[in-house]
Amino acid sequence: MIKKSNLYLLFALPFIGLSQNASDIAVDSLYREDQVYFGITYNTLMDTPEAYTQTNFSPGLKVGFIRDFPVNKKRNIAVGVGLGYAVNTSAQNLKITPNANGSFDYEFLTGQNYQKNRFSYQVIEIPFEFRWRTSTAQSNKFWRIYTGLKASHIIASRTFFKTNNETTIYKDLELNPWQYGLTLSAGYNNWNAFIYYGLNPIFETASMNQNPLEMKSFKVGLMFYIL
Repeated sequence: MIKKSNLYLLFALPFIGLSQNASDIAVDSLYREDQVYFGITYNTLMDTPEAYTQTNFSPGLKVGFIRDFPVNKKRNIAVGVGLGYAVNTSAQNLKITPNANGSFDYEFLTGQNYQKNRFSYQVIEIPFEFRWRTSTAQSNKFWRIYTGLKASHIIASRTFFKTNNETTIYKDLELNPWQYGLTLSAGYNNWNAFIYYGLNPIFETASMNQNPLEMKSFKVGLMFYIL
């Protein structure tokens, strides 16, 4: 005589198979690498005048989210579009002070004693990425190379200057409201090296001795992607 438990098992097997197939189909169809990202960068400037000197460590922090759009059947090639927030600091010897015309004057602090001099700015950033990775639907640990273009809109900026006897802070600097640059992230799992190469000058109308300041941003650091 066939036991009741065996009958139940025989009856359930087709449904178990259907359930597994449906699960596999769901995983394949929904497999994306949507990610929260967090980055730490070391900031410097390119195309600087001869008198320019970076005086201290200049950090940057960023956080955001990227939506993943796979473009092939294996889903290991994709494009990503995101939205994030970042704050960047540049510690150097370029002093920025307001003038009577409502704009700013610029001078290099050559041979002057001071404790701190830096400018900083906050941005809303929009990254666009072309993504290649070795990921599968069953594993979250994989190699990746992400290249792309990032547009950043400046929402706040200020300069900070400090000596033994004086501390001054001025806001709303003459920065380009939109910053554009090329990006590269490469690494394994959550740890990734990051490079940003600015395409347009940091300052919009700044000049010294009728020579425009056309310094561009360059950043290197670490990027962490969290699924």
